[in-house]
Amino acid sequence: MRSRVALLVILVVTLAGCAKSSADTFAGAVLHQKYHAPATMLTDTDGQPFSLASSTDKRLTLVFFGYTHCPDECPTTMATLASAMLQLDDADRSNVQVVFVTTDPARDTGPVIRHWLDRFDPSFVGVTGPLPKIKIVAEKMGVAVEKGRRLPSGGYDVTHGTQVLALDGTNTVPVVWTIGATAPELAHDIHQLLS
Repeated sequence: MRSRVALLVILVVTLAGCAKSSADTFAGAVLHQKYHAPATMLTDTDGQPFSLASSTDKRLTLVFFGYTHCPDECPTTMATLASAMLQLDDADRSNVQVVFVTTDPARDTGPVIRHWLDRFDPSFVGVTGPLPKIKIVAEKMGVAVEKGRRLPSGGYDVTHGTQVLALDGTNTVPVVWTIGATAPELAHDIHQLLS
């Protein structure tokens, strides 16, 4: 009888250890081959040198590559990030930094980026630099960036990946969120990553 009870206890403990609670799951995609932030120097909106590898001082940095003239994904994503930040408690929020890297440095000067980001959250960091350097950083982090087609208006659009990357304190990206991730999903995952 004791051996049956012991076997039952072992079985219950083993099954409990294998069960994954909803608190352990992520809305974002967990990467098995993590991306790494390169040390490439860009420039923040104040004109100071900025590197994703060395200038991020929070436990978690959320990185998005986009441009201020983007008609849809970029403002939607930044608004979602702003909303997610508001859903965090003070402890989590103090450990998170949001960085927007322009994919259109010809039009996105420091003041243009700063003005645009301030509409979402003044704490968001804006980064620019020469397009070849931005492409190097984006490629190392798994984000495609290409100058797009000419528009009838005479302007142009920019083709870029729309994922948000979670950059941790070791300069690696363990989780990415694709377009469509909601603010509550981001807030949940951010809390999990900080726990």
